[in-house]
Amino acid sequence: MKSSLRFRLLAAVIPVIGLLASPATASSATGITHGPFRGTSNRTSSNWSGYAAHGGTDSFTSVSASWVQPVGTCTAEATYSAFWVGLDGYTSKTVEQTGSEVDCDGGSPVYYAWYEMYPAFPHNFSNTVLPGDHFTASVTASGDTFTLQIADKTQDWSHTITKSLSGTKKSSAEVIAEAPCCQANGDILPLTDFGAVQFKHSEANGSPVGSSTPTKINMRPISGGSNTDQTSSLSNGEKFSVTWEGN
Repeated sequence: MKSSLRFRLLAAVIPVIGLLASPATASSATGITHGPFRGTSNRTSSNWSGYAAHGGTDSFTSVSASWVQPVGTCTAEATYSAFWVGLDGYTSKTVEQTGSEVDCDGGSPVYYAWYEMYPAFPHNFSNTVLPGDHFTASVTASGDTFTLQIADKTQDWSHTITKSLSGTKKSSAEVIAEAPCCQANGDILPLTDFGAVQFKHSEANGSPVGSSTPTKINMRPISGGSNTDQTSSLSNGEKFSVTWEGN
């Protein structure tokens, strides 16, 4: 797999609040980085889609969901898409998260899974990930200690990571499909055509995420225009889909 430096800036919303990480070219060889999403009521982001439950400090101690790894449809263009669960990042400067990804590299899809304790760099797992794989993932907090769990039920592998991070607010819980940032000019990188991904069993604090009155987020370019992808309404408070609309 070709590794790329892709600052996963979650801060760019409409209206733009500002960039929190230095732009980098997609060809630089290193890890992936995430940054915080800004805004408590914006429903459009330049690189997030899905649902975010948010509140005051220490409002959330767990988040979980399951999904099926979607197929990436590639052209010659390099594109990137990630699917994850996490705590923090909506109104705070840390993100504790784990998920899967499909990137397009040289016209071919590349599938993998990862975890990250932003602002530290992420860790990509070496295990096989294929389209159609069934994932479950969760992040649980106990004080400054976080347990990140991800399992590929189809390939029969799993990881449990325990990390400490001080200064976290634990003020949000998210289930998200994401486009990374940034190109050399600071723009969000093109989103891989993943068709659609359906999240199920989406929970925050052990209850359906819908019971936390979450914000639904659609992805839309900073310049405006049509949505990059579309988030559906919640079903039974815990199931929803995100559909790719185009770059």
